[in-house]
Amino acid sequence: MSAHNRGTELDLSWISKIQVNHPAVLRRAEQIQARRTVKKEWQAAWLLKAVTFIDLTTLSGDDTSSNIQRLCYKAKYPIREDLLKALNMYDKGITTAAVCVYPARVCDAVKALKAAGCNIPVASVATGFPAGQTHLKTRLEEIRLAVEDGATEIDVVINRSLVLTGQWEGSDFIKTSTGKETVNATFPVAIVMLRAIRDFFWKTGNKIGFKPAGGIRSAKDSLAWLSLVKEELGDEWLKPELFRIGASTLLSDIERQIYHHVTGRYAAYHDLPMS
Repeated sequence: MSAHNRGTELDLSWISKIQVNHPAVLRRAEQIQARRTVKKEWQAAWLLKAVTFIDLTTLSGDDTSSNIQRLCYKAKYPIREDLLKALNMYDKGITTAAVCVYPARVCDAVKALKAAGCNIPVASVATGFPAGQTHLKTRLEEIRLAVEDGATEIDVVINRSLVLTGQWEGSDFIKTSTGKETVNATFPVAIVMLRAIRDFFWKTGNKIGFKPAGGIRSAKDSLAWLSLVKEELGDEWLKPELFRIGASTLLSDIERQIYHHVTGRYAAYHDLPMS
C-alpha cells in the first residue's frame, strides 16, 4: 500500500512484552461468528458498504488480458444497475476499492480501467508472491516495474524468516495471509492483528490498515468482518484507506444476496451472468 506512516521509531522492547490470551481470543472469535452481525433491514446497506472495501482479485496462472478486462468492468459495475436503482443507490458511485493482479497484468488492468473511464486503483502483489523468498534485488525490481506500469498499491509479501527471527518490518497495511495458504483469514488471528493495530495507534498516533484475504467467500462472512473491524477499531477504520477485503468470489455472493433482498427470490445463474 502507499507509504504514509514514516518516521515512527520501532520500539522492539514494547513488542517483546506483548502477550496473547489465547482462550479469550477464541471466545471472542466464536462470539463474532455465532451471532447475527447486522439486523435484516440493514443488511443490503451493509453489503453495499462491503463492496466498497473489496480488492477484486485474480491471481491465476492462466490470467489473460481478456479476463483482466472483465475483472475491471466488474470492479466498476459490481452490482447490477436495476438492483441499485431499486435501492436508490444507482447514482452513489459504488465500486470496489481496487483491483488486484499479478505485476505482469498491471498494464492490462490500467488500460481496461482507463477505457472504462474510472479511477479505481490498481493493486499488485509483488516481491516474490506468494512465498517472498526471492532475492531482495529481484523483489525491489518487481515493485519498481509494477509501479512503472501504473500500480498505485503494492501488496508486499514479507520475507517471513525475518519475522520468525525477530527482524521486524514496518508497513502501512497488515494482511492476514496471501490467500494461497491452506489456512488463510481466520477470526482469531484477525482479532490479535486488530488489537495490535489499536495498541500501535494509541502508542504512536499512526493508523495502520487491515486486510483479511483468502477464504472470504460469502456475504455473511463479509458482514462478520465489517462488524469485527467496527467493534475493535471503530467507525474511523471503516473506509477503504484503512480496511480492505481481498477476495475473488465474494462479490458474486453479495450480488446474489442483494438480488434476493430486492426481488424476494434467489437468482438463477443467467440472472447474474457477470458474477
